[in-house]
Amino acid sequence: MSVTQQQVLDSLARIKSPRGVALTNANVLSAISAAEGKVFFSINVDAAEARAWESVRAEAEAAVRAIPGVTTVMVALTAERKVGAAPPPPTPSRGTPGVQPVHAHKPPQGGASPMARQSEIPGVAAVIAVASGKGGVGKSTTALNLALGLRDLGLKVGLLDADIYGPSVPRLTGLHDKPELNDQRKMIPLRRFGLAIMSIGFLVEEETAMIWRGPMVMSAVTQMLRDVEWGQLDVLVVDMPPGTGDAQLTLAQNVPLKGAVIVSTPQDLSLIDARRGLAMFKKVNVPVLGIVENMSYFQCPHCGTKSDIFGHGGARHEAEKLGVPFLGEIPLHMAIRATSDAGNPLVDSEPDGPHAAIYRAMAGQVRDQLKGVIAAA
Repeated sequence: MSVTQQQVLDSLARIKSPRGVALTNANVLSAISAAEGKVFFSINVDAAEARAWESVRAEAEAAVRAIPGVTTVMVALTAERKVGAAPPPPTPSRGTPGVQPVHAHKPPQGGASPMARQSEIPGVAAVIAVASGKGGVGKSTTALNLALGLRDLGLKVGLLDADIYGPSVPRLTGLHDKPELNDQRKMIPLRRFGLAIMSIGFLVEEETAMIWRGPMVMSAVTQMLRDVEWGQLDVLVVDMPPGTGDAQLTLAQNVPLKGAVIVSTPQDLSLIDARRGLAMFKKVNVPVLGIVENMSYFQCPHCGTKSDIFGHGGARHEAEKLGVPFLGEIPLHMAIRATSDAGNPLVDSEPDGPHAAIYRAMAGQVRDQLKGVIAAA
């Protein structure tokens, strides 16, 4: 059964704002996305009134979820401070989980740490992030092949694509199905290559432009962490969006990350951004498991000559300088590009090849650093 925007609006019209006005007449609703049972929208209010609106957001989500045919609902509370207005008091921790106004990532007053909201994901021993300071360095390809390398070492592995604006995992895995819900109305991750896989790209069409404010991104990341039935996993690999923004902060504040892998290319421009990523994870007390130098060199398939197209060794030097592990060099190679585009990642499609061995060696170093955590779980 298809759900329409009008059905959503009719449902929301029965909910009152804190001032007694129907929600649909309060001039706070964003555009509503409703397709194939998936409904997304935000409620945009002034930050000074954010606490009063949290219960309204919860009512709106419950009302939309009750519409026949709705399978997934994502409602974000976007709270912005007006120019010249004083900052609002901090939101109490008892607020609705997964809903944070824009200012929520700032340290609360009174010295309390924002990391106090962290809690483990049931059944998941270790959550690690694969991150980069900038886009275009092959982070998603590295995250998927690293996850497959961990799988080959006998671990139970999941992969979460947290890049809301540019999800790559559906294309890299060849998966385009929609997640189903279990009896607890949690999404069941798709499975391929022996991995449990979730991406926002499974919920929206590939061509859809995700024009979302920061709080909606934060809400989406939280839902994909908490409202997914991950089952029993040794490691959940999270493919992060590039940069050091809302998604990274949400992940660090939501779950106790056991480590981060930084992906960079050898040239100085990429390394500058990689340093920012390293600095961010250190500030939130997340251990850096190591640096990967992707597109490290090009080896001619005909004569075997190596060419350092983007320079060479920059990431290794940076790792030594900063005192973090160097996980390895991944070459610029047609096989990696072709298998990624085809949805058949190289570690799975060419398991005995030299490049799969590189990813597995990296996975071995990551596993060794997580051994204690996994064993304890």
